[in-house]
Amino acid sequence: MNHALWTRVSVGVIMVLSAVTANAFTLTGTVSDESGKAIEKASVALLGRGLRAETDAAGAFTLHQDEAVPVTPSDSGQVPGVDQIPSNPQLPIEEDEIEGIVASRYVGFLSVNDGILSFSQSSNAPVRVQVFDMVGNRLLNETVYGSGTVDMKSSVKAQGKYFARVRVGSAMQTFQFVADGSFNAAFGAKSGAKALLKVGDSDDLRVVADGFDTLNVKLNNLDTTLTLTLKKTAPPQPQYGYGWGLKNDPVPTRGCGKDTRLDYKYRGDKPYIDFRWSKGVRTVRIDMPKSYDKNKPYKLIFGMQCMGGSASAVQDEGYHGLKWIDKNETAIFVAPEGNGNQLPWGQDDYLLFDELLAYLEGNFCIDSSRVFSTGFSYGAMFSNGLSWNHQDVLRAVAVYETAERNIWLPQRKKMGIGWMGVLGLDDGMCTPEMGRNARDIILMLNSEGGKAKNERAEEAQRNAPHKCYDYTTVEERFPVRWCTQSGGHIWDHKDPGQQQSWVPQATWEFFEKF
Repeated sequence: MNHALWTRVSVGVIMVLSAVTANAFTLTGTVSDESGKAIEKASVALLGRGLRAETDAAGAFTLHQDEAVPVTPSDSGQVPGVDQIPSNPQLPIEEDEIEGIVASRYVGFLSVNDGILSFSQSSNAPVRVQVFDMVGNRLLNETVYGSGTVDMKSSVKAQGKYFARVRVGSAMQTFQFVADGSFNAAFGAKSGAKALLKVGDSDDLRVVADGFDTLNVKLNNLDTTLTLTLKKTAPPQPQYGYGWGLKNDPVPTRGCGKDTRLDYKYRGDKPYIDFRWSKGVRTVRIDMPKSYDKNKPYKLIFGMQCMGGSASAVQDEGYHGLKWIDKNETAIFVAPEGNGNQLPWGQDDYLLFDELLAYLEGNFCIDSSRVFSTGFSYGAMFSNGLSWNHQDVLRAVAVYETAERNIWLPQRKKMGIGWMGVLGLDDGMCTPEMGRNARDIILMLNSEGGKAKNERAEEAQRNAPHKCYDYTTVEERFPVRWCTQSGGHIWDHKDPGQQQSWVPQATWEFFEKF
């Protein structure tokens, strides 16, 4: 029996051997989309090693590299043969091979002859020897220390191919061998010395597939199995002269990420602030989400008071019922106090709106593409006026019992805007004619050549449930909803026999179009 002869090597030689050694590994995995569907023909590449593979119909891939192992001279100066058999792709990766690895100072050597594993190292570090069958079942798991031998034959009961793994500290070597009963052919046809290879090699994995975002993964262990998920590439956001497409991505304001704290005052448990603007100080009611996240863009919804009303009344009514619907806390609600309760909204209040919006967007995380204004009666007339010249900052308005008139109205810009109107067919203050006139102005702005004005909206029957009509000839980005019902000058219309108003839900559904 010819036993291998071993020679200690210097630290300098060991450093060279470690530098030129390429570890064997088999990296397997699957690639799927977010729904779990396999992605075929995805390109998978290890960038540092230049290895590439393509996923099959099941989304599976394999990247494999054989060992490139340096050898050490024997005592006679001859270089013995080296086993070049690749490592087994099915060997399990154990937890302690991924975490907690401490690198050995020296790289040891090993050989096998007639089923006896011999190993040598420059320390008394533990040596872990494992044997596996072809399907990955572990047959031997033994730990010894220093240098010595392990009888491999005791773990093998049948002829066939097997794998052995030897670890010393962070160095590892995997061998394939054949047992033929007499164990004459051990570790292939060749016997010789092998250097233990360092584990924990790292590389950058890149996965590319048509229609999906490129995935980059930093790998600290290549001999493993991965489950990878690709996200579908979002279509590019269309560009418009103003406004946004339906269901656009949020547009965060400069206030996102800020730790702004409001100097709240309270009326009972209802918060408000004294807002300083260029014309003085105005009380502003603000309801922030209890779960407010400074990095999450929120909708912003204004509620404008009516004549004889107040911002506190708007707050008490849940901003026309919308706050009570917002169970998921997706919006910030604001009600500025009007300029007196008899004629609350005049020319200066358009400037108030601009300065208040700039303050809120500069200090809180708001989705600037989803700013809405609502109002009843005089508040509806003010919101309607804003829809004439604030189309670049307002996404939509919802106006309850509105009219096409006010103390002061801005010059209309030829720009569309989302618009919803609620009309009581028996309103004697803001009459149906006034409400329809306000609606028709918007139809002219929201459709090509004003053709939507010729579309006849279905209205509710007398003393019947409400009717909401969505216009079909307006531009898709600027929907118009017209809701009618028998009733007077109120905002919270109810269907016959119902205790709860349908108006907040209809408004919320309209805002959700955006």
